[in-house]
Amino acid sequence: MENKLTTEQASAYNDLEKMDTFELLSNMNKEDKTVPLILEEAIPSIMKLVDAIYDKMKEGGRLFYIGAGTSGRLGILDASECPPTYGVPDTLVIGLIAGGDVALRKAVENAEDNTELAWKDLQKYHINKNDVLIGIAASGTTPYVIGGVKEARKLGIITGCITCNKNSPLALEVDYPVELVVGPEFVTGSTRMKAGTAQKLALNMISTTVMIKLGRVRGNKMVDMQLSNKKLVTRAVQMIMNELNVEEELAEKLLSEHKSIRKAIDSYNSKQ
Repeated sequence: MENKLTTEQASAYNDLEKMDTFELLSNMNKEDKTVPLILEEAIPSIMKLVDAIYDKMKEGGRLFYIGAGTSGRLGILDASECPPTYGVPDTLVIGLIAGGDVALRKAVENAEDNTELAWKDLQKYHINKNDVLIGIAASGTTPYVIGGVKEARKLGIITGCITCNKNSPLALEVDYPVELVVGPEFVTGSTRMKAGTAQKLALNMISTTVMIKLGRVRGNKMVDMQLSNKKLVTRAVQMIMNELNVEEELAEKLLSEHKSIRKAIDSYNSKQ
């Protein structure tokens, strides 16, 4: 089926260099406003992917992201935020980028064109059919990503994707495609713009929903967050105060004893 590569079509805006600062910012903002509506339309497909991830994770499975360039960086960003936010091990959600960690800061020549590299990267983590793999690629044509999901699917590993073109080669190779067709970019082909924003929003929705379903949130509070700095410790004390209706001194004592918001709250409630 034809892939129109809508993210690389010509922008509706010409002669950007002739626009003043206000026009540039306003027109970019106008384009960005369309992205959340596209995510809304994609909720049914995102939901199917989330439920598949949850089913595997509640049995001890893991979630992997693979991507190149901006897409790969966004996957690593989402994975790296799960441990501090939800207190999960850094082996639960794993992000991989074509070219390795050095590619987080600068482009690695030809890395994304290798169809075998992603599977080699994944094998280092002993990926198996208990896990879920999501390929992230705005165009839906990145060889690194397509090669990875194809090999995973052969072994019965559940696969999904986040792409910004309809009926792309990547979407046709996975079990749960999420297609966020954002259309041409303000700067033609610059998929770090609307496409990147759409991918980030989708990743937020996926990982947050899975973590909530796994019980990593109580009410709307991050009761398992890592207490890695003074700001977070202060926030944790306030959360305990609000949840238990106790004074700051007792909240601080509970947190000091249990080193966890969840444990502090549960311990206090068990004695009441």
